[in-house]
Amino acid sequence: MAKLQNALAKKIPAWRDEIKELNKVHGSVKIDTVNIGQAYGGMRGIKCMVCDTSEVPPDEGLLIRGIPVGELTGKTAEDTFYLLCTGELPNAADRKALVEEFNARAKVPAYVWKILEAMPKDSHPMTMLDTAVLAMQRESEFAKAYDAGMAKADYWKPTLEDSLNMLARIPVIAAGIYRMRFKKGPRIAPKKGLTMAENYARMLGIPDKSGEFADCMRLYLVLHSDHEGGNVSAHACHVVGSALSDPYYAVSAGLNGLAGPLHGLANQECLGWVLEVMKKFKGVPTDEQLYKFSWDTLNSGKVIPGYGHAVLRITDPRFTAFREFGMKHFPDDPVMCLVDKVFNIVPKVLVEQGKAKDPWPNVDAASGALLYHYGLREFSYYTVLFSVSRAMGMASQLIINRAMGTPIERPKSVTTEWMKKQAAAAATA
Repeated sequence: MAKLQNALAKKIPAWRDEIKELNKVHGSVKIDTVNIGQAYGGMRGIKCMVCDTSEVPPDEGLLIRGIPVGELTGKTAEDTFYLLCTGELPNAADRKALVEEFNARAKVPAYVWKILEAMPKDSHPMTMLDTAVLAMQRESEFAKAYDAGMAKADYWKPTLEDSLNMLARIPVIAAGIYRMRFKKGPRIAPKKGLTMAENYARMLGIPDKSGEFADCMRLYLVLHSDHEGGNVSAHACHVVGSALSDPYYAVSAGLNGLAGPLHGLANQECLGWVLEVMKKFKGVPTDEQLYKFSWDTLNSGKVIPGYGHAVLRITDPRFTAFREFGMKHFPDDPVMCLVDKVFNIVPKVLVEQGKAKDPWPNVDAASGALLYHYGLREFSYYTVLFSVSRAMGMASQLIINRAMGTPIERPKSVTTEWMKKQAAAAATA
């Protein structure tokens, strides 16, 4: 932990001073206004929280610490976590140290496996992952240090310690859940010297003589690692963490949000739609057939999964990265061919329909096709894969928030009656 902790220790004082000065001089500056529709509409688009690990400009896509995600597609999970935490990519020595750090911390307590083995055999994989993470709360260094009366300025240090332990163990647990839940055989232990993605791919037990699946997992972990602070999992983790709940509690909250069908199930829904198309046409349809089927889908009141985004107004760069990976490694795969064809047809249909603010594909339109190609076809497990990656973003945000002394989140709620009075007052003004 020394290298990453030292890097953060050098940066945190300047970050604190910057925020202190910003609050002191410009604390009264308004950054947004809120209307009734936004209050009833899930607070969508309201600028009301700070997240420095990443941002999603509508016309650019995901930027991790200011770097376009498309420029990070050759990086590792370790590179990405270091970048999320410090704002800089690691050098070779820093990367090696973090790989070794995760290797050294990957031992999952025996009681975790006993708990998972005692659960009903048909338990959802996400329930199993969340249960395992929450069970490890007894290991929390933050909870122990807080109870011992540590200084507020040091909160980030045990948060980092907990995060490293948790991130090292989550891939091991996730792979163990896959093999246990879907009867793939005994668990496969992690191997020293491998990166997080290499170990995760190996522990899943997916045949991978060429290392191509491990490379796919590397890309997956990078692309799904973070997506600013307002999405359900990041925000849930932030809210719980703001109460000084330790990282096990906070990340568990984020995982529960990720388990919701509106957040974490999108990639399997997208893949399901693609497979439905293939079943209907007994293979990849022609452009004309797909065009008509897309219109039929929309005219029946349904949406085409994977197209449109709450924030973006361009093709999601993460979709581009997954699509390019698939077309490079298996361009003749029928599912990948259809994903590519959908990309060329569906946006035109959505533009013609005229309802979509964003007719372009998001990351989920392609990610499931890659997993399906390599034989990972248990749809209910896909959100666990997402979780292994997104845990890095949640943990890094927790570390930064504890370092900055971010206060407990406590917005003000109002009643519908209050809203009606505001509306009436505005109407007569």
